[in-house]
Amino acid sequence: MVLAAPMAQAAAKKAAPVKPIPALVQKDGKFALMVDGAPFLILGGQANNSSNYPAALKDVWPAIKDLNANTLVMPVAWEQVEPVEGTFDFSFVDALIKEARQNNVRLVILWFGTWKNTGPSYTPSWVKGDNKRFPRLTNKDGTLSYALSPLYETTREADKRAYVKLIEHIKAIDSGQRTVIMLQPQNEVGVYGAARDHSAKANAIMAQPVPEALLRKFNKPAGNWNEVFGKDADEFFHAWSIASYVDNIAAAGKAVYPLPTYMNAALKDPLNPEQAPGSYASGGPTYNVIDVYKAAAPHIDLLAPDLYSPGSQSYEATLNFYARKDNALFVAESGNRPTYARFIFSTLGRQGIGFDPFGFDYTGYSNFPLGSTQSGPEMVKPFGDLYELFRPLERVWPKLSLESQVWGVSEPDDHSAQTLDLGPNWNAKVTYRQWQFGMPEWDPENKNGYPEGSEIPSGGVAVAKLSDNEFLVAGYHARISFGAGSANAAKGFILDRVEEGHYDAKGNWVFERVWNGDQTDYGLNFAQPRLFKVRLATFEK
Repeated sequence: MVLAAPMAQAAAKKAAPVKPIPALVQKDGKFALMVDGAPFLILGGQANNSSNYPAALKDVWPAIKDLNANTLVMPVAWEQVEPVEGTFDFSFVDALIKEARQNNVRLVILWFGTWKNTGPSYTPSWVKGDNKRFPRLTNKDGTLSYALSPLYETTREADKRAYVKLIEHIKAIDSGQRTVIMLQPQNEVGVYGAARDHSAKANAIMAQPVPEALLRKFNKPAGNWNEVFGKDADEFFHAWSIASYVDNIAAAGKAVYPLPTYMNAALKDPLNPEQAPGSYASGGPTYNVIDVYKAAAPHIDLLAPDLYSPGSQSYEATLNFYARKDNALFVAESGNRPTYARFIFSTLGRQGIGFDPFGFDYTGYSNFPLGSTQSGPEMVKPFGDLYELFRPLERVWPKLSLESQVWGVSEPDDHSAQTLDLGPNWNAKVTYRQWQFGMPEWDPENKNGYPEGSEIPSGGVAVAKLSDNEFLVAGYHARISFGAGSANAAKGFILDRVEEGHYDAKGNWVFERVWNGDQTDYGLNFAQPRLFKVRLATFEK
């Protein structure tokens, strides 16, 4: 029997398999974000805060295209979806998801609710103007803070109702196509200017026993907050209060549609552990309270840093804090000055699931000095060049990161060399500010100078293990020189074969040419972003 065309189309549509819901998976302390059932690397671009309206989207998509991004990270504000209590408007969400599909881009949605950069500015007027129903926290001197307190069910339940309505709407319009792959149920929580809420209610709770889950996490005996945590009691209490608040909201959303969730951190200085709470966003998921969040918020899949310190020492230290066996590394925000682009290599080398610099649209806004002075294509290009390198690897790299081994380094501020330990058989040295031809020892007085523009750190190398003797190598503005490891120390080293190529849309390696001679005698030099398959070997001396 031959079906009529409309009937056949309907039958085919009905038989189409449902795409698996995105999920964060863990394997032996490694993580992958699964999208459509396979590992996916977020090459993201976050739009500016006020680009979350349909009229602004025309200035967002060109920037995301120039960025070569596969994911747009976009806020949705409580004030725009529930301007009148109990009345909801998701017209922007509809436009956003529709246009994301048209642009072949995935979405991460940020919920600007009770907190956005610690403040309530994105709450509806009926929330931020009613301090009796939705109380602000109290400073230590008895004055009121700008920030809302996490200790009141009235605030939490109102926020949760709106958030759940958002998730219900996303499920209704997107559960078939899975355009939205992850959610942030609050943005940059915490408070500046205080360690915690000092209201009478807060003080009374502080005098009560510390919750059992937190005692177990820290292996502490029972007691009240001051007895158990001493000088850290105020900040730990506030972190627990916020984490529990957000977890309650995230759990309600996951009960409807269980997309992965994360919380981002306005950071504490990683090089100054004595920095006082309140001089940074106290109570947020800063590195010193990650364990508090892990105990208090089981429905938050990962904690992610916002990185706006361009110094390599600070940036790398923060990556180390958040790349944990119990926490997938995701750079939730990063500055869009050119010098930040290099850190994608360090992020991927630490098995990061994604990289998401901030401020990518053509609305004309620049957040210098945190970001670039530019606001057009010249701002995007340093990141777009590297995303062009990694975009064909959006499925290949995260699979290798989960199932094999990866390494990655970014150029330090002082341009110093770095060593990669690739196991007992092999190692590699990464250097910067090198000409493509020759060795630096040929010119000990550096009469030839350095390559133009190399004074600003911009380089990096990422390496993934394909087999015992074969590696995938991506790099830019760097030189990598391979060598024999301790197990091969008595043997002669051979750079057996270097293939330049790329991966096609199906994840198959496409050979382009073999590098040899001048192109390999002085290491592999990445004057432009390039991708190689490198095979190493030895010979008996």
